[in-house]
Amino acid sequence: MHINLEEIIKTIQSGEVEKGLESLEKFEKNADHQEKYDLIQIYEELGRLDKAKPLLEELISYYPEEGELLTMAAEIAIEMDEEDEAIEWLLEVNEEDEAYLRAQMLLADLYQLQGLDEVAENKLKDALQKAPDEPVLLAGLGDYYLERGDFAKSIPYLKQAERHGFEFPEGGLDLRLAEAYSATGEFETSLNYYQKGLKEKKDPHSMFGYGYTALQLEDYQLAAKEFEKLKETDPDFVTLYPYLIRAYEGLENYEAALKTAEQGLSVDEYNDVLFMEAGKLQMALGNERVAEERLREALSINPGNQEAANSVLSLWLEQEDYESIEDLVSYLKDIGEEDAQFDWYYGKALWEKEEFKKANQAFEKAFAGLKDNEEFLDQYAKLLLEMGHREQALKIFKKAFSLDPSNESLHQYISELENDFF
Repeated sequence: MHINLEEIIKTIQSGEVEKGLESLEKFEKNADHQEKYDLIQIYEELGRLDKAKPLLEELISYYPEEGELLTMAAEIAIEMDEEDEAIEWLLEVNEEDEAYLRAQMLLADLYQLQGLDEVAENKLKDALQKAPDEPVLLAGLGDYYLERGDFAKSIPYLKQAERHGFEFPEGGLDLRLAEAYSATGEFETSLNYYQKGLKEKKDPHSMFGYGYTALQLEDYQLAAKEFEKLKETDPDFVTLYPYLIRAYEGLENYEAALKTAEQGLSVDEYNDVLFMEAGKLQMALGNERVAEERLREALSINPGNQEAANSVLSLWLEQEDYESIEDLVSYLKDIGEEDAQFDWYYGKALWEKEEFKKANQAFEKAFAGLKDNEEFLDQYAKLLLEMGHREQALKIFKKAFSLDPSNESLHQYISELENDFF
């Protein structure tokens, strides 16, 4: 009895899978090579790689130099997590075979997965030398550099692929170019590619990239709009919340920024950055008690969050809570956290308590990290002046003045001190 392959496929498509598979096994016993090739593809579509693999190996035994069969065998091995076997199949593909370029791309992917980046890169380059205008290879090499974070190198290859009219099977060439241009600081060009690419394909990573790029251009309205779209699409995309906060801050919409921080914390209650942002916004809105709570929470989650520490130190300085400043800075130093700003706040607290010698030591320690900070230098010089160290104060005032020669107050201090000396 003749078994019709098309009828078997219809049987499977109607839902009678087991019956269809039994019929395929019967068909296989008397199938010729072409029919076995067709069967391999059917088994692949059904996800029955265990059935496809032995059939394919049988065909390869008859046609050992057929690149298409070798590449198919490698792809099945990859699907079955047999990467070493896949590499062996691909290395058998002859340079003159039409499947050679595809084989090199698969090899590059496999070597990259194994952490052999240089080998992967060489495979793609060797193939490109053989076919320098092959869009698939140009795109593949561009994509390889993009994934590795070598964005400047990826752009020329992706652009050449674009000129050849290439598109990835899943789409996204424009979005890849957008990401590369954004990462290299060419934000205007990136924005144009994002606008084109997102019309064709939307994914959270690219939506975030679009908002981020708009933020770099200080187009806060567009950034807020795009991050809001992303939030609606994927509210669990936690990374978006600090950037949406920045967009709203750029628009001076602090209430919306604070709401965003709280929304982010409802998604990730252990996010120290969001606690910090909420604390800073509460400070800006005059809610000092809540601000302190939020900043303390940020530090309890991550004592290394220096911005949260400096924010709460600033708040305590305004509140003249010098003991809390000393306690926190001492604790941070005990756990190995160092920051020149900590020493500055510590010095200011001691100065206010008229512990001048200790304050001076703290300022001295902060100097290395803040020697280009005009406000710090101004305060340091005034502390030295108050302690009677006029010559040293003059040097610090001059350093501060070199950063801002238009500062009349600094100029006056310098003139008065120089008159005293000369």
